[in-house]
Amino acid sequence: MTTTREKIVEAAAALLNEGGREAISTRAVSAAAGVQAPTIYRLFGDKQGLLDAVASHGFVSYLGGKMGLPETGDPVEDLRRGWDLHVAFGLEHPAVYTLIYGEPRPGVESPAARAAAEVLAGQVKRIAAAGRLRVSEERAAHLIHAAGCGMTLTLIALPPEARDPALSALARESIIAAVTSERAADGGGGDASLAGAAGALRAALPGVTALTGAERALLDEWLTRLADSGHSADAQPAGHAGTDPRPHGRTF
Repeated sequence: MTTTREKIVEAAAALLNEGGREAISTRAVSAAAGVQAPTIYRLFGDKQGLLDAVASHGFVSYLGGKMGLPETGDPVEDLRRGWDLHVAFGLEHPAVYTLIYGEPRPGVESPAARAAAEVLAGQVKRIAAAGRLRVSEERAAHLIHAAGCGMTLTLIALPPEARDPALSALARESIIAAVTSERAADGGGGDASLAGAAGALRAALPGVTALTGAERALLDEWLTRLADSGHSADAQPAGHAGTDPRPHGRTF
């Protein structure tokens, strides 16, 4: 049996698909769902709460597909398939996608975006555990997310006939090349090898019981620096090779 909350969310989702975000007003949703406006505020708090619920509702199929992707022996290939699924969802459901990613709020992440970020973080951690990550997990996840969202929003903004089918693949491969290596770190030396080994060790750190919490935190900070060492040195200005490239101590 459909609940009042579900009726409101479905009515708002229909309005979103028909007329975009601007079509979702309290009056329009109330009329479409057959409820009084106070009911919406009681269930969702405010309009943003309703929009977040609509975004989560529309994102269910995407998250189900992404979490349902069977893992292979190649975590980088799994990331590649995850990217393609992300872009395809955005093009198939542009209204929902732009609702989630089109108007970012500083310091605020919608439940739908948070759930998708957790899936991506899991994919990146598998690559790190395999010793194939060139940078820290945080830096890789943020770069992949930024590139994937930017590419999807760019394609959404283009008329269908003007979309270059190779554009997403080119961006995907560029990002994968920037944050991953072809093989696991084998101790052969060099920044990339060191970064991969540090990333693999850091991915396993949560299961380490021989260290105290404080010791794990300190080791995590050191490993994060090493994981980012393959790229941070190139990004620093001459004469500042020993400077921590992370603004305000952040790990990405």
